Amino acid sequence: MTHLQAGLSPETLEKAKVELKENPETLHQDIQEVRDMIITRPDIGFLRTDDAFILRFLRARKFNHFEAFRLLAQYFEYRQQNLDMFKNLKATDPGIKQALKDGFPGVLSNLDRYGRKILVLFAANWDQSRYTFVDILRAILLSLESMIEDPELQVNGFILIIDWSNFTFKQASKLTPSMLRLAIEGLQDSFPARFGGIHFVNQPWYIHALYTVIRPFLKDKTRKRIFMHGNNLNSLHLLIHPEILPSELGGMMPPYDMGTWARALLDHAYDEETDYCPESYTLSVQDLERDLEKNLSPKTMKRSQSVVEPGVLKRPDKAKSEEDNMQPLLSLGLNRTPLHNGFTRHNQHLHTQTH
Repeated sequence: MTHLQAGLSPETLEKAKVELKENPETLHQDIQEVRDMIITRPDIGFLRTDDAFILRFLRARKFNHFEAFRLLAQYFEYRQQNLDMFKNLKATDPGIKQALKDGFPGVLSNLDRYGRKILVLFAANWDQSRYTFVDILRAILLSLESMIEDPELQVNGFILIIDWSNFTFKQASKLTPSMLRLAIEGLQDSFPARFGGIHFVNQPWYIHALYTVIRPFLKDKTRKRIFMHGNNLNSLHLLIHPEILPSELGGMMPPYDMGTWARALLDHAYDEETDYCPESYTLSVQDLERDLEKNLSPKTMKRSQSVVEPGVLKRPDKAKSEEDNMQPLLSLGLNRTPLHNGFTRHNQHLHTQTH
């Protein structure tokens, strides 16, 4: 075992070896082979290339050198193409702070049976009068940046649960193709995290409609890991034990305190721009984990039901998008002409997976 694997438990070391093909004897060589490819992309500013940083991309792509480098390049390219999104990317930013306080995302203190961290989103909490969809995406990316420093999570990964209860048609109608594309590019194509499952619960028909539109632009692997449970929480519990879930999701834990993760980040003022020292990262993650448990409180924040209309959101640092790309998806209808930028409407029946 090298120093790069020092944070892994014996069980996770074995998992990394079996599932990810991680070999301690060739680890430094694997990292160097990815680093050597950087010269092939002079158009990208690779702002961080240390061993520990590159290792997370190798783990995310099961030590396929080419795929790991492509993910590394896309990570920095996404940031270059969306400069405004990553300015002041810290928990104290007003938009990010408010999104975090409303549980975007929430982070459960307990891991699932496979050692994965569980993120929860209660969609109806989105107060569109106070922060934008991009603020929510920034808060999620900031949270993932802090958690991915943990080598255990690099190997074991994450689970995402989205509860669509009370998410109104009016809220959904504000989503545009450019917003959804931004999220897909940022989370699926440009971030070194392993997502073991994305679970939708209590989703209304119009969320099925939105999913039908974006489904062709999800990777096969991503599509296979999206589970539509509807009101059937038993199917969710077959995959994630109710012992670790909050009562809102039919679990045995108390109702989720929406401010738990926000307090953990704000207490440590996590700032990805300045915390690039691996040693400080490790300490910060350990402190965040402790605070996540300490901050669990019986006092819960009420879910926001505000549906005040915000202005139309435009993609940061981009020229004005084509007209259809800025219109709400649900106002366009699903049976008309193709959308711009690759989004096409589909009439196919959406298959709902139950487990």
